[in-house]
Amino acid sequence: MSEVVKLERHDVVAIVTVNSPPVNALSAAVRGGILECMKSAIADPEVKAIVLTCAGRTFIAGADITEFGKPPKPPGLHEVLTVMENSSKPIVAAIHGTALGGGLEVALACHFRVATKDAKLGLPEVKLGLLPGAGGTQRLPRAVGPELAVKMIVGGDPIAAAEALKNGLIEEIVEGPATGGEAFARKVLAEKRPLRKLRDDDSKLVAAKADRSIFTNAVAAMTKRARGLEAPFAAADAVGAAIDLPFDEGLKKEREGFLKLVASDQSKAQRYAFFSEREAAKVAGVPEGTKPRNVERVAIIGAGTMGGGIAMSFANAGIPVTLIETGEEQLKRGMGVMQKNYEATAARGGIPADAPAKRMGLITGVVGLENVKDADLIIEAVFETMAIKKEVFTALDKYAKPGAVLASNTSYLNIDEIAKVTKRPQDVLGMHFFSPANVMKLCEIVRAEKTAPDALTTAVAVARKIAKVPAVVGVCDGFVGNRMLAQRGKQAEKLLFEGALPQQVDAVVTKFGMPMGPFAMGDLAGLDIGWRSRKDRGIKSEIADALCEAGRFGQKTGKGYYKYEAGSRAPLPDPEVEKLIDETLQRLGRKRRVVSDDEILERMMYPMINEGARILEEKIAARPSDIDVIWLYGYGWPIYRGGPMFYADQVGLKHIADRLSYYAKETNDPSLEPAPLLKRLAAEGKTFASLAQTAKAG
Repeated sequence: MSEVVKLERHDVVAIVTVNSPPVNALSAAVRGGILECMKSAIADPEVKAIVLTCAGRTFIAGADITEFGKPPKPPGLHEVLTVMENSSKPIVAAIHGTALGGGLEVALACHFRVATKDAKLGLPEVKLGLLPGAGGTQRLPRAVGPELAVKMIVGGDPIAAAEALKNGLIEEIVEGPATGGEAFARKVLAEKRPLRKLRDDDSKLVAAKADRSIFTNAVAAMTKRARGLEAPFAAADAVGAAIDLPFDEGLKKEREGFLKLVASDQSKAQRYAFFSEREAAKVAGVPEGTKPRNVERVAIIGAGTMGGGIAMSFANAGIPVTLIETGEEQLKRGMGVMQKNYEATAARGGIPADAPAKRMGLITGVVGLENVKDADLIIEAVFETMAIKKEVFTALDKYAKPGAVLASNTSYLNIDEIAKVTKRPQDVLGMHFFSPANVMKLCEIVRAEKTAPDALTTAVAVARKIAKVPAVVGVCDGFVGNRMLAQRGKQAEKLLFEGALPQQVDAVVTKFGMPMGPFAMGDLAGLDIGWRSRKDRGIKSEIADALCEAGRFGQKTGKGYYKYEAGSRAPLPDPEVEKLIDETLQRLGRKRRVVSDDEILERMMYPMINEGARILEEKIAARPSDIDVIWLYGYGWPIYRGGPMFYADQVGLKHIADRLSYYAKETNDPSLEPAPLLKRLAAEGKTFASLAQTAKAG
């Protein structure tokens, strides 16, 4: 019998238990074991009912992703499910933890389902650029109706047991899965309940068959935010097949959709992103068995936009936090902004109505740095100037308890410099959150020269606890994300001097899939910030300076690279900006030329990729995939393009290196010459991904 699936008999009830830690994924061994045990129980004349359950912390949590892209090993999941569905004896799925993806599809092939009250059930395949491929798109609409099925399959988010019960996905909420499942199986036998095969039950499809808009409206609501993605639309089509076609034909349609997606570049990119995020949490160069320090209390210094957003991230995770300001006035303002943010989210239905009060209850606002004394982790979020940050860290030496982790939320500054002003540089690191910090998932964790390994693992563990994606980086100007972004900014600015307009550059970047272009982003952040910083350093940028001199600071003044109508954040092209650009170019004796969209795309993306190669050479990032994680979760890089380094491999490094050399000559900019690493990989016909493989082998 199978190693990972066990069959026991409790007189007339057979219990089939999957035990394949950590998440009982549907590997070939698990599929084979379920099939063998089911056949054996169905053939046993003593057995009258069968319960399928799982050992460990969860029911089957999905397919075995490591098998993706490899030749399929028998038995296929369809074969297993057909045997179960066609069993003449009732089969009860007893669910605890999560029944996700293939796990829920297994449960849907059973005749009855029960679950513990904290169980979650879902089909999240769409998040990997796929659709459920083992009947999920055909059986779920028959179990819960097409509207909820669309929400679960096209949206990919799981539902809780209570909602599953209300909508007929489960029959009962039970205490323990195995005992509850067995008790329910005996009830089915005692009441001689007929077996419900979802494939044969179209009762919940009747309304949508008569009125197709029930389905199309549900799809429209779920695909609103799916710009550029293929999987949500393919998944919606498959659910539509459940309404329009007999079960077996619907299954065929689902299979076709699945096979097409699994081979697509989008799904490859999304699966790569999934693995990269997991990989990023593994910190290179930390001794085996390094344990994070204990973090019970957190203090945040500065209640501005960033400090407030970081405080909200902790409160959202149920972790109490002390928020520290220099004066009552600033503190009151900061607390007020958080309260407003929470209330707005609750009004939209994003969080329960009682959540604002609960979460604000976890944030204690105080005045004075001495209030850090009990904190195990202190995050500084004050102005982005070295002098102020040094002042704060010097004071922290006096007030912070020994062993507290001291983090700076800086986006550019040198953490080694900051660490030097304290007597405990081993406790100092960077935790760079992205704005708005309560929404954006990335946390760049900056390892300084003297950062202790356990301080680093503490920051990574805390970031994950508050639902952030951590990526560990080294010290340099702008770390990984902003350092690459600076290269894009430089090219965006140059393109204006050559004849492109802000709206043309931004349109190319958003068409590629980024949420905003560089000029709309500048308007959002405020153009006066860069202007002040340029003046400090004695640098000129003729077009940007001219805009600021005309009082055009961006959204806050209603005019920047674009104009904004009162109360609107929608950027509108402004003929005045075109005139101002023309005048500046004439004054400088430059001629405008026609710049193609292809050139804009290459000059927006390739210099960033080039900088990524330098970052890898300097070992500021440990892996190309870490750079991609930073761009996916910190800058809105489209998930279906996998990240800049993944995208570079798709395009081909030789092509990128050639184009960079070409632009270096054409625009007389030697900084565009391909970085040595990019040059070498291109010459050897290799990819950035090959670096990760050799690192693993080494």
